[in-house]
Amino acid sequence: MKVWNAKLTPENRQIFVILAMNLQVVTFHTPVLVKEVIELLRVQPGGRYVDCTVGTGGHATAILEKSSPGGQLLGIDIDPKAIKISQARLQRFGKAVLLVNDSFEHLEVICEDRGFRPVHGILFDLGLSSHQLEDDGRGFSFQRDSPLDMRFSPTEEFTAADIVNTFPESRLDFLLKKYGEESRSHQIARWIRKSRPIETTLQLVRVVEQAVGKERGRIHPATKTFQALRIVVNQELERLETALRQAVNLLGCGGRLAVISYHSLEARLVKGFFQQESRDCICPPNAPVCVCEHKATLRIITKKVVTPLPEEIKANPRSRSAKLRVAERI
Repeated sequence: MKVWNAKLTPENRQIFVILAMNLQVVTFHTPVLVKEVIELLRVQPGGRYVDCTVGTGGHATAILEKSSPGGQLLGIDIDPKAIKISQARLQRFGKAVLLVNDSFEHLEVICEDRGFRPVHGILFDLGLSSHQLEDDGRGFSFQRDSPLDMRFSPTEEFTAADIVNTFPESRLDFLLKKYGEESRSHQIARWIRKSRPIETTLQLVRVVEQAVGKERGRIHPATKTFQALRIVVNQELERLETALRQAVNLLGCGGRLAVISYHSLEARLVKGFFQQESRDCICPPNAPVCVCEHKATLRIITKKVVTPLPEEIKANPRSRSAKLRVAERI
């Protein structure tokens, strides 16, 4: 691979990348809460950091710049396309950066195999990036007609089309309610079953609109259905819970864990994990004596969740739902 790379500021500037003799224009995803992440992670020169969702390298760039000289970053992403883009973007940092195409559910093994522990800071920036939403072949957006895929990685077991076309109506109802928090899950599941086969995103959008109507509001009627399918396809919540526990084990004393979430399911999971790991006893409140033998591993740094300032939301509307939580290893 040969790469020509212009200056990387501002963050969303386009570069031209030659990949396999095909000229592609790559627009960098605009990272969210960069200043806050750098400050709350306490990024220092010579530090060792892990970006568990490296994407197109926005946060990674800021971390590497702040940790220079001597800083190191291990970037992980399950999306092979994201790894290719971040390779081009981060190549100027040379041996200071190591990129791995894998799921962050294998975080501890990834770090141990590469001798990358203990670490000073770990970042999770959850959710979708702009390049994933805008990729016509991925099926993440309900505003583009694409195959109903929704896999972050082509190695995932099944696609959104597999779920929509083969799962029983009762199972679809349950998944839409649990992972999409969709109050009209029963109607949508029934219309999906009646409308099979459904192969594209816009076909699914029309089915949802038939089920619940074309609402005129800030949230598109298909938003929660698409969220639920994406979460199930990529096992997002299960993998996040597994990775958070591993992250605590990798942090050195005083190391920090930062998580940016974008919807209530992620936010509740992260908040609950931080609260649990910041307490010694996690026995039920009515237990007469402590039998859990649990010891606190974290100290919560962000007593109040950090959200983007109005000027950031204006410049990057997709940041409006971002919530940053940070905890420190004790």
